[in-house]
Amino acid sequence: MMKIASWNINGIRALLRYDRFPPFVAACDADVICLQETKAQPGQVTFDLPSYPYHCWYGADRKGYAGTAIVSKIAPLTVQRGMGVARYDCEGRVITAEFAPFFVVSVYVPNAKRDLTRLDDRQAWDRCLLDYLLELEQRKPVVCGGDFNVAHTALDLARPKDNEGHHGFTQEERSGFQRFMDAGFIDAFRHLHPDEPQHYTWWRQFGGARERNIGWRIDYILISTALLPRLQSAHILADVYGSDHCPVAIELSQ
Repeated sequence: MMKIASWNINGIRALLRYDRFPPFVAACDADVICLQETKAQPGQVTFDLPSYPYHCWYGADRKGYAGTAIVSKIAPLTVQRGMGVARYDCEGRVITAEFAPFFVVSVYVPNAKRDLTRLDDRQAWDRCLLDYLLELEQRKPVVCGGDFNVAHTALDLARPKDNEGHHGFTQEERSGFQRFMDAGFIDAFRHLHPDEPQHYTWWRQFGGARERNIGWRIDYILISTALLPRLQSAHILADVYGSDHCPVAIELSQ
């Protein structure tokens, strides 16, 4: 069995300061962990994880902003930073580690912003990411984990009527995510839990939203259709704290 986890940590240095990261890693025991919103440059962070000797970091040009990483028990065959689009790659939002059976991509999709001023750019970004994943898929299957900053359907947020048309739940963003499905990628959690409500991965940090489970499911692990026969489980680890997001994980048979 191979386990892959993904977590928007909202700042690796804060997570380490409060001793949240090593306990999560030990308890999760994933083979590969995708991280988003690391907010750190390579070399700014050190931690001792003997079981995870391979660390791949991709920091944004702007300090303290965005950033992705992959930590792994297994040595990657190759590592690629970015998706080959200079105007987006400067934000450190995509990092890819190649393993023997598939690629693992950690992705932090840009927010459309509350006033939707980045909505058009967000749509262009989605198209670039899809093109990149399809290019990878020509070589071998893909596992893509990350914060996609969109609730795909009304089942994926607690108050869909109140949030319709707001950033993260516009028709444009939802249609952009649907294109990944139309291209053959599988939302692993929803595939195994098709009609289950109240499964969320992000909560506002006020008003007791997390305690009341007033949240959104915006963190996903997508897999190539070729990997579907190997998909054994998909989980939302809502009991893991340390960020406004919680981790998600899947297990694939060998």
